[in-house]
Amino acid sequence: MVVASVAAAVLLAGGGGAYFAATASGGGSGGGGGGGGKETGAPAGDGSNPPPLALDGYTESPGEGIATGEPDPNGPAYRATGKLPEGPDSAAVYRAQGEISASEVTRLAKALGVEGTPKVSAGAWKLGQEKDGSGPSLQVTKQAPGTWTFSRYTPGASDNCESATKCAGTAPGGEGDAVSEQVAKKAAAPVLKALGQDDAKLDARQLMGAVRVVNADPKVGGLPTYGWSTGIQVGADGQVVGGSGQLKKPVKGDTYPLISAQETLDLLNRSATGGGRVGIGGCASAVPLEGQDAKDVPCDSTASPAVPQTVAVRGATFGLAVHFVEGRQTLVPSWLFEARPKGAEDSFTIMHPAVDPEYLKAPQPLSPEPAEPSPRPSTPDGGDESGSTTRGVHVESYSADGRSLTLHFWGGVCSDYSASASESADQVTVTVTETPQEPGKVCIMIAKELKETVTLEQPLGDRKVVDATGGETVPRK
Repeated sequence: MVVASVAAAVLLAGGGGAYFAATASGGGSGGGGGGGGKETGAPAGDGSNPPPLALDGYTESPGEGIATGEPDPNGPAYRATGKLPEGPDSAAVYRAQGEISASEVTRLAKALGVEGTPKVSAGAWKLGQEKDGSGPSLQVTKQAPGTWTFSRYTPGASDNCESATKCAGTAPGGEGDAVSEQVAKKAAAPVLKALGQDDAKLDARQLMGAVRVVNADPKVGGLPTYGWSTGIQVGADGQVVGGSGQLKKPVKGDTYPLISAQETLDLLNRSATGGGRVGIGGCASAVPLEGQDAKDVPCDSTASPAVPQTVAVRGATFGLAVHFVEGRQTLVPSWLFEARPKGAEDSFTIMHPAVDPEYLKAPQPLSPEPAEPSPRPSTPDGGDESGSTTRGVHVESYSADGRSLTLHFWGGVCSDYSASASESADQVTVTVTETPQEPGKVCIMIAKELKETVTLEQPLGDRKVVDATGGETVPRK
């Protein structure tokens, strides 16, 4: 059972700084609206300037910006067909913090019809499957944002599936007729209410065989969100048969000055076509077949690049979009532009942060020594003159077995990771370092859960584990 469902195809490039989503013609987030009137108030709660926002994939070099993530590697030029909205003067970022409680899990489980008591295993709350292990199951990661997945019928189910006919319409390839959009939204309503997302924008057009998927984009701080979706699958019998999303509600962080939609579009065009453009090289090699070396794959580096096209931007919406800030998912004030190439039937959405560039910075490389002023100049790729591009990664949790300490974290597919630890009488400070395999090259942002193990001089005992990157205590799995 596929439990993670989204209505749009999402591409993240250049470290997660940009967002591309294909939307149905006439849908999406266009229309020239959004943003509303001007928002009053100082950038930070106490009237002082907020700290710089370290967006992954961002570079501070002149002419460079956040990778646009558009599908055309030659960087089309985006041109507004009308006046774009000004938007608010300032807005806050939002982050999910803390841990998920048993009561929060129980509330969601009740809405999904999952019985049992939540129990922690391997860093996640789990319940269900208490009979033969094949019935309804719910899993929620203990650490915020509390990513949850639900499945009513596991393959080979026998607890709640009396016959093949009853369960025929519960899997993506099942038989039967899918319910209507209205029925699917009604079935999803109790779950969304339990999540505190009953005001979410709903899209129930997606079908997976006889299963209809309700995709919900909740509001946070009164603003629409993008990339923080909840997907709820409804079977042919009208029951919720699967789903996924985030359980912990994001909390308000620092407030940042913003720029208008037109200024943001100008930045997007500069990052796409300027000297610092993050693109796909002039010769993209295919993935080698089994038994074939990469060097044997043909690549024509003499081919002429396609002529960049001008793409019409029909409107812009202001909202909060997911970006990675120092390795953590963060909802950042952003503009989303509805664009449609000439002759295309479908529109697509291009996103760029709306935060004033003066308040953005590139993530700093990790140093094994305390941070101090360095006379060495920085290079455009975010490293120093030695070419180093390593950085610290947030450690989500740990497990211990004797002198072995295993660190769990999220990482990408185009980097190598290493871990180290320094010990004292009352704590162990751990560091996970990320090193890009090919610095400066585009890598699709596919996050996966990773782990690294370090050997301590003494068993951990009752000492606490501290993440050197953020200075926070790391929870035990």
